[in-house]
Amino acid sequence: MNMTVTMSKGEQTRQRILAIAEAAVLSKGFEATSIDEIIAEAEITKSGFYYHFADKNMLARAMLKRYIAHNDALFDSIFERARQLSDDPLQFFLIGLNMLAELMEDLPGGHPGCLVASICYQERLFDREVVELTAHSVRGWNDRFRSYVEDIAVAYPPRDRVELDDVAAMLSCVVDGGIIMSKTLHDRASLPRQVRLYRSYVKLLFTPG
Repeated sequence: MNMTVTMSKGEQTRQRILAIAEAAVLSKGFEATSIDEIIAEAEITKSGFYYHFADKNMLARAMLKRYIAHNDALFDSIFERARQLSDDPLQFFLIGLNMLAELMEDLPGGHPGCLVASICYQERLFDREVVELTAHSVRGWNDRFRSYVEDIAVAYPPRDRVELDDVAAMLSCVVDGGIIMSKTLHDRASLPRQVRLYRSYVKLLFTPG
C-alpha cells in the first residue's frame, strides 16, 4: 500500500525556513546570515519565525538535525545498495565508495558545502548543545565507516601498519577537503576524484599482495 504523508502547513513553513537558512549558511557562513533575510525570503512575519525558532541556537540545532538525518539516510541508501551487490566486505565498500563518487558527480552545480564544517568554523557563536551535536555527528559517521573498515580488516589484513580509526576518519577528511578544494578552484569534479583516490587507497591497503 502506498501511503503519502502530508506535512501540515506549519511543518511546511518550518522546513522552508530550514532550507533557506541552510543555503544561506553554506553560501556565506552563520554569522553573516541574518534572521531578517531568512524571514524575507520565506515570506513570513518575524513572529512567524520565532514561533518555530526562539533564537539562532535553536535554528542551528534544527538545521544540524535535519542535515545529519539527510546524510544518514543518504549513506544508508548507498551502502544498502552496495551490500546487495556484494557480500564481500572489501568489494562492498569499494562499490559504495564508487556510488558515492557518482552521486557527487551528478549534483547540479557541485556540492553545496558541509553544514557541520560551517558551524565548526564559527563554534564561538553557538551554545554547548550545538557544539556537542556537531561533534556527535562526526563521530557517528566515523563509527559507521569504522565498522565497514573493521569488517574488511578481518577478511583482508591491511598491507601496512595503520590505525583503522584513522582509515575510517580519512573518508570524512577527504570529503570535506574535497568540498573546499572544488569550491575554491571552481572544479566540481575535484570532489568525486578525491573520493575515488580514497577508494584506490583502500583497495591497495587491503588487497592481498
